[in-house]
Amino acid sequence: MDYDTIAAISTPIGEGAISIVRLSGPKAVMIADSLFHGSRSLSEAASHTIHYGKIVDPETQQTVEEVMVSVMRKPKTFTREDVVEINCHGGLTSVSRVLELVLNQDVRLAEPGEFTKRAFLNGRIDLSQAEAVMDLIRAKTDQAMNVAMSQMEGKLSALVRELRQQLLDILAAVEVNIDYPEYDDAEVMTSQTLYDKALGVRRHLDRVLSTARQGKILREGLSTVIVGRPNVGKSSLLNQLVHESKAIVTDVPGTTRDVIEEYVNIRGVPLKLVDTAGIRDTDDRVEKIGVSRSKQLLKSAELVLLLINGHEPLTDEDRALFRLIGDTPTVVLINKADLSLKISIDEVKRLSGSHPVLQTSMIDEKGLDELEKTVASFIFSDQASANSETYVSNTRHIALLKQARSALDDAINAADQGMPVDMAQIDIKRAWELLGEIIGDTVSDRLINELFSKFCLGK
Repeated sequence: MDYDTIAAISTPIGEGAISIVRLSGPKAVMIADSLFHGSRSLSEAASHTIHYGKIVDPETQQTVEEVMVSVMRKPKTFTREDVVEINCHGGLTSVSRVLELVLNQDVRLAEPGEFTKRAFLNGRIDLSQAEAVMDLIRAKTDQAMNVAMSQMEGKLSALVRELRQQLLDILAAVEVNIDYPEYDDAEVMTSQTLYDKALGVRRHLDRVLSTARQGKILREGLSTVIVGRPNVGKSSLLNQLVHESKAIVTDVPGTTRDVIEEYVNIRGVPLKLVDTAGIRDTDDRVEKIGVSRSKQLLKSAELVLLLINGHEPLTDEDRALFRLIGDTPTVVLINKADLSLKISIDEVKRLSGSHPVLQTSMIDEKGLDELEKTVASFIFSDQASANSETYVSNTRHIALLKQARSALDDAINAADQGMPVDMAQIDIKRAWELLGEIIGDTVSDRLINELFSKFCLGK
C-alpha cells in the first residue's frame, strides 16, 4: 500500500536530554537527506545505521540543530515503510524548528496514532497488538506492563486465531456435508458433532474470560475509595500508600473537604485511590458538599477502605457507614492501634460480615503490609496470575469475547434441540466474525479510525 510521508514529534514536549522527530513514508530518507549535512549522504546510508551531522535550513543555509539521524529502510521497520528518526537536543524550541523544516518539504503532520496505524495496515501487527502499544505506554505497574507486553508479542492474537480456526473447521465441515453429501472422506457433521465441537470452543472462551476482571483492573486501575468519619486517619492512609504528603493531615475534624485522587501501585495492582471528606452530619455548607460527593463515590467504588477509630467506641455514624458499603468489596481498618483500643472488636467483625478486618496505625505503619496483601488477594487468585498467557484486559476485547460466547451458546442450544446444522451454522459464523474483530480481520474502517485516534501524537 502506498501512502504519503508523515512526520511528528515522538517524544514528550518539554525539556529533556533528547527529542525525536520521526518520519515515515516513501520520501522519508530523501527529505531527511535534503536537510542533513554530515560526512555522508543519508540516501547512501545502510539500513539501521545512525549518523552525526547538522540540520540546515535549505533556504537560508542556517544551521538549525546538531543531530543524530537514524535511517531504517523498509520492510524491517515499525511501519514497514522507510523510517527516519532525527534526534535533537531536548527542548520545545529546537525540536519544533526541526519539525517545521521537515513539514515544509512536502511532508504531512501525522495524525494521532498514525505510525501504529500504518504498522497495522501494512500487516506488521494486528489490531489487538496495536492496541497493546497504548496499554504498554499507559501501564502503571510492572504487572500491567507484562500483560500489555504479552499482548504485543501476539499471545492473545495466537489464541484468537486458534479459536477462529476451530470455528472455521466446523463451518467448512458443514458446507461440505451440505454441498457434497456423496463425498465419503468428509467428516459427517451431525447435530451432536457440532454440539461437541462448539462446546469445546465455548469452554476455551470461558477460560479466557475468567481472567477478564483481573486484566481490566491491571489495565485501568481499581477504583478504591477511602471512607470513614472525620479525623480517623483517611488522609494519613493516603499519604502512606503514595509515600508522599498529598493530603493535609491535622487533628481538626473535617480538614478534607474535597476529593483527592492518586494512582498507587499495591503489589502490582494499580489503585485509583480516592481520599474523601469525612462522612458525618454537619451544618457546614462546604463540608456538606464534600460529604455528598463521598457518598456518590462510594456507590461507584470497586473497593472500599473503611477506617474506624479504634481509640473510641463505635458510633452510630460508623454503623451507618457499614450499611452504606453494602456488598461492595471492603477492607475494614481499625485505625490508631498505637493507642489503647476502646472499640468493640467483636461488634466491628459482626458488622463487617465477610469483609476482612485489620488493625492499623499510620504513625507506626502497623498493618500496612497486611493491607497490601489483602488488596492484592482481591485481584489475584491461584487460578489467575499476572503472568497468565490468556489474560484479556481490553474492554473492547472482553465485550467481543462475551458476544462470541453468546453466539456459541445459541449454536449449542440449536444443536441440542436437534435443529439442522445449517441453522446452527449461522451462529457459528457470527462467533467467528466477532473474534475476527479483536485482531482486525473483520472490522470496519470507522472503528479502526476511532481506535487509533485515541493514540498520542507521534506514536
